[in-house]
Amino acid sequence: MAALKDRLSSELKDAMKARDQVRLDTLRSALSGFTYKRTEAGKDLTEDEELDVVRRLVKQRNDSLAEFEKAGRTDLAEKERAERDILAAYLPQQKSAEEIRAIVKSILAELPADGRNQGAAMKAVMPKLKGLADGNLVRAIVTEELA
Repeated sequence: MAALKDRLSSELKDAMKARDQVRLDTLRSALSGFTYKRTEAGKDLTEDEELDVVRRLVKQRNDSLAEFEKAGRTDLAEKERAERDILAAYLPQQKSAEEIRAIVKSILAELPADGRNQGAAMKAVMPKLKGLADGNLVRAIVTEELA
């Protein structure tokens, strides 16, 4: 059940042996996130909950990356980018913009004409794309398709 956690633990040991400090720190933060979430939930995490923790960490890295780039801190931006890339490797493959657009079009076709607004469309689309696409990209495609 905790295959992702076991994989991270195993790769943490490899990173220690290789003295790869960035990978080591990144994997430690993910494992720490699992521990925190498990304590918060009061039960062992499912695979989906572990993936949610990793997704949240990737999103945090993306947000930090944007802020550091805006502030001109390329050194910190590079570190965040490296950590994001390490964590993103553990997530399922993301859908392309074309695949997202096809899903959005098929769902919009199913919605009644009077119910075609951004909120209703997002509510219908996001469960199908949860974890498989960036929410901001989905929102942009929904907005384009509704226009």
